[in-house]
Amino acid sequence: MSIQSKGRREAKKKQAERERNQAAANPPAKAAVEPHAELRDQQRTLLAGIVRRDGEWVLGMDGRIAGETSSAARVLALIMQAAELHERGGTPVRLMYSDALKDAAYAEARAAGKDFEQFKRELASELKAGNA
Repeated sequence: MSIQSKGRREAKKKQAERERNQAAANPPAKAAVEPHAELRDQQRTLLAGIVRRDGEWVLGMDGRIAGETSSAARVLALIMQAAELHERGGTPVRLMYSDALKDAAYAEARAAGKDFEQFKRELASELKAGNA
């Protein structure tokens, strides 16, 4: 082995240690967007979704943000209503949502003195009255 080989090995070791130290000093930032629900058709096309971003629930539909709110119950009820509309229109869909979203929505409805189904019905009535 040459003297230069030893120098290169030592330089690589030092560089690797510097990179490890830098990685430990700068942990990766927590993801700001957490997916919580998705509504898909039979071809697995994403029709709607809910994410949690910076403490807000964000509802996306057709590739665009439809709205954001601090109310988990509202966004869950809205995506459920969208699923029902697709089903009534003859498009079979699959709605999946996280336990965190469900728990937050049910707790919010209970805090308002309602069960979630009642909250959902009242929201649907509000939306129908707003469209009329």
